[in-house]
Amino acid sequence: QVQLEESGGGLVQAGRSLRLSCAASGRTFSTYVVGWFRQAPGKEREFVASVSRRGSSTYYRDSVKGRFTISRDNAKNMVYLQMNSLEPEDTAVYYCAAGAIGSAWDTSERPYDYWGQGTQVTVSS
Repeated sequence: QVQLEESGGGLVQAGRSLRLSCAASGRTFSTYVVGWFRQAPGKEREFVASVSRRGSSTYYRDSVKGRFTISRDNAKNMVYLQMNSLEPEDTAVYYCAAGAIGSAWDTSERPYDYWGQGTQVTVSS
């Protein structure tokens, strides 16, 4: 079992950057696919980015490509989401998720069994 805790959210102006962190418990973290999802008020939760078990493959939703970068450090049981050139449309609660079975290329929620509590990101115009 894996427990996830996000941090790094906050209020920023458009065009600025934030780095979200996801700390995971468990000795087998490197065997989990990890993804970031977000949910804006009144909207469904949506895929943002994912990273394969060894960090060799990454995937992004189109609207964040070129602005966001997902990475992981398995030695530290950490996953990061570097968010640059933030836009008001990026405002949402961001969730880290992990799954033991499945592939990072699957941008649905199917691969993910464990979820963090979320961290709020607010981007002002």
